[in-house]
Amino acid sequence: MQPAPEPCFYARMAERRINGRFIIRSGSARQSGVMSKPTGEESTMNRKEKTLLLGLTLALASAAAQAAPRDDMVAGYGVAANKADPAFAGFSAARGEAFHRKSFAGGKADTPACTSCHANDPRTAGRTPAGKTIEPVAVSASPGRYGDPAKVEKWFKRNCHDVLGRECTPQEKGDWLSFMLSR
Repeated sequence: MQPAPEPCFYARMAERRINGRFIIRSGSARQSGVMSKPTGEESTMNRKEKTLLLGLTLALASAAAQAAPRDDMVAGYGVAANKADPAFAGFSAARGEAFHRKSFAGGKADTPACTSCHANDPRTAGRTPAGKTIEPVAVSASPGRYGDPAKVEKWFKRNCHDVLGRECTPQEKGDWLSFMLSR
């Protein structure tokens, strides 16, 4: 009697179940088409793994969805910065960090720097002059930040006037955002 032909790759993969390990069915089970039902423990692990996989998939999709508007926003600031200064060579997180920590004389007296309200370390919460808590501005600490370009622009307009006494340039915005996205 000749041995049964080896099933194709896809048939072999269909017969495997992943429960933290591979379970490969015996040749006789493969040939007869008899597959055992998972035990209670295997079934529970499948549900846990599926839930974890679904959660991970949603988290990655959410991060990708939030990253796209951020990237578009930074790219838009890059186009505007290049238009304002043809010598513009790109944004710098180091310049953004220096800008975040620098004190300015043109704005309100009680907010001479970004750090007046936002903490020196952007991964920690800040506080307004009125005492209201501000969530961290670093993306690593506040993943939902900078997902809505209109909201970002609104806060740049308000905060730049309070700190600088003028609007921020596209390069200042891009540098500062680069710093926050790198933290």
